[in-house]
Amino acid sequence: MVTIIKDEKKIFLSRPHSINGDSEVDSPKSIQRISSLFKNIKPGFDLTNFKLPPLFNLPKSHLQCYGETVYCMGTDMLSRCNQADSPVDRFISVVAWNISTLRPPIFGFAPYNPILGETHHVSRANLNVLLEQISHHPPVSALHATDEKQKIQLIRCQLCVPKFNGIAVVNEVRGKRQLKLLSRGETYEMNSPDLLIRILPTPGVDWDGDVRIRCPENGLEAELHYGHKSFLGLRGSHRSVKGKILETSTKRTLFEFNGNWDRTVTMKDNASRKLTVIYNAEEVYSGLKTPIVNDLQGVLSTESAAVWSELSEALMRHDWEKANEAKNAVEEKQRELLRERESKGETWVPQHFTLTRNKDGVWDCLPIHQWVPPAPIIVPLS
Repeated sequence: MVTIIKDEKKIFLSRPHSINGDSEVDSPKSIQRISSLFKNIKPGFDLTNFKLPPLFNLPKSHLQCYGETVYCMGTDMLSRCNQADSPVDRFISVVAWNISTLRPPIFGFAPYNPILGETHHVSRANLNVLLEQISHHPPVSALHATDEKQKIQLIRCQLCVPKFNGIAVVNEVRGKRQLKLLSRGETYEMNSPDLLIRILPTPGVDWDGDVRIRCPENGLEAELHYGHKSFLGLRGSHRSVKGKILETSTKRTLFEFNGNWDRTVTMKDNASRKLTVIYNAEEVYSGLKTPIVNDLQGVLSTESAAVWSELSEALMRHDWEKANEAKNAVEEKQRELLRERESKGETWVPQHFTLTRNKDGVWDCLPIHQWVPPAPIIVPLS
C-alpha cells in the first residue's frame, strides 16, 4: 500500500494480486452475507448497474485491475512476442502472453466501478499503459499500451455484462483485443473468457469459456478453452486451460496444449511429439511490485488512484462509515456533473479514445494518439 499526500492531492496505490489471489483485503465474506445481496434479484437480471456496498470492494478500480494484467509481470511476456524469430514462435509467445493476462479473482470482493472519464496511467520500463472509462451506461473501458522502442501496440475495448442466473453470476466479457507487432507487420486479434462467480451450492470464482486468437498475416489461429469445476465441485479441473494452434487455411492442428493457467501449461508439437512448457505462472507472478508515484504533479485528477483514494484508505482502516461517505461523495459528484452537462446541452467526449458502436451493438474504440506517453506512476523494476 502506498499513500502520498501533497498540496491536497492524495494518491492511493495497492499491491497487485498474487498467484493465490492475495490482496490487501480480509478473508472472503461469508456465503450467507454474499447470498443476502441477491435475495431480491430474479434470475436473468442484468447486474450492470448493481451497486455493491464498500464492504465487498477491493481497494482499487476496475481500470487498475485491467491495467495490472498488462504492466504487472514478473517476466516480460509481452516483449517475448516480438523477439521470437519465426512467425510460429511469435504466435506461441502470444498464446503464452494471453494466458498470462489472467488474474486470480477473489471470491466475495470486486473492484470499484469506474466513473465516466476516469483514467489510469502507468509505465513499466518502456511500456506505457493508459486506460480510460469511455462510457458509463453501458460501462465501457478502453486500454492503450505501447512500447515505442519495440514497436508494440496493445488496444483493448471491454464491456462487462454481469447476469444472475439464480445460483451464480455470469460476467460476460465483451469487446475486441488487438496486439500489434508493428515491426513484424502482424496483428493478433483475441477475445476474453467470462468470469463465473458461483454462489450456490459451492461458492467460488473462475475464468470460464472459449478464447480465439488469430493472426491473418501469418495464417495461424488458436482455440483455447478455460474450464472450472462443476457447480457441485466434483468434476472438472480448477483453473484449467487447453487448446490448439492450427493453420487457418487447412485447419491442420500444429500444436496442442494443456495445463492450468495458475500453474504451468505444456505444449505438444504434433509433428515431433515434443513437449514444451510454454507458460509458468510462478515466473509471471513472482516479485510483483506495487506501482509508485514518480511525478506527483503529473498525476491527473481523473487518475483512479486519486479518484478513489479516500474510499481505499477507509477500506484499509475498516472504517465502513467513512467508506460509505467517500463512495457516496464520488457518486454524487458524478451526478452533479451529469446535471450540469444536461443543463448546457453538452455531450461528454472521451479524451484519449474514439468510441463507436456498430449496427449489431458491438462497441469498439481507437486511441487518438499512436503512442502512449510516459506515465507519472511507474512500476519499479527492482
